[in-house]
Amino acid sequence: MGSVTLVTGGVRSGKSAYALALANQYPAPLRRFLIATGQALDDEMRERIARHRATRPADFETVEEPLELGAALSAIGNRADIAVLDCLTLWISNLLGQGLSDSAILSQADLLASALQSASFPVVVVSDEVGWGIVPENQLARRFRDLLGWTNQKVAAIADSVVLMVAGCQMRLK
Repeated sequence: MGSVTLVTGGVRSGKSAYALALANQYPAPLRRFLIATGQALDDEMRERIARHRATRPADFETVEEPLELGAALSAIGNRADIAVLDCLTLWISNLLGQGLSDSAILSQADLLASALQSASFPVVVVSDEVGWGIVPENQLARRFRDLLGWTNQKVAAIADSVVLMVAGCQMRLK
């Protein structure tokens, strides 16, 4: 069985870079995978995705999967030595965009936690911590904040380690 590491923190805190650095600590030769959840639905997201692609190590095979993360983990299972899943934040946004109920999204989070536990390779999961700010003004933003917070808790509960990133510095929480 593999291990699960959750890397969380604020926007631009260094989460993705740290997750990739963790994955690169495993000795070569390895089959490294990146499961990317972002969708280029507007110019800003296209630029954000392009920035991530430009900084991604060449030896990572990328799987673009905005919704079915458990299936993506299963699909690479026989080939992966390690995977980085980047990120739960966009995944929750994508699920909300599908019009799913809160209970359906949390069921998906439970399925993801089970898939992570069952993975035969280490998985580093990236997610934003959005619960430290003010209470959002609109209902959709509050739903997003709550659903991501609950999803982060589910993944943290099954994770072998949890790392908080702040200003490029890491702090091990678990």
